[in-house]
Amino acid sequence: MLRNASAQIFRQVVRYSSTETSLILERSINRVQLLGRVGQDPVMRQVDGRNPVTIFSIATNEMWRSGEGETSTTGDISQKTTWHRVSIFKPGLRDVAYQHVKKGSRILVEGKLDYGEYVDKNQVRRQATTIIADNIVFLSDNVREKS
Repeated sequence: MLRNASAQIFRQVVRYSSTETSLILERSINRVQLLGRVGQDPVMRQVDGRNPVTIFSIATNEMWRSGEGETSTTGDISQKTTWHRVSIFKPGLRDVAYQHVKKGSRILVEGKLDYGEYVDKNQVRRQATTIIADNIVFLSDNVREKS
């Protein structure tokens, strides 16, 4: 009986069905974790009376060695830096990030991916990918303060 109840609860958590029996909505995961350095001090924006948002960028680096085979210890080391836009809408986190995140700080950002479109100042439609953060872990003090 306990096994049957557990299976039933599991099915309810994993699937929700609407009044139409042909439509089954399944859960999915949109989760991102980024570990890197902040590229700019955060800015806080508010558009058309909506809730404010804190925005900053974070850089992540990927390194690899080019050479003979995957286990090669010789060859040139290459690096690629990828920049990510981070937006924070969550009220408490938004304010803490605005006050304490600084350019050069090493942080871990957790959140979800969001894709959108906007029209730039030249009236060209552009696509943007943003990380909507719901957690930040501060891993180091500001690099500029260490010198």
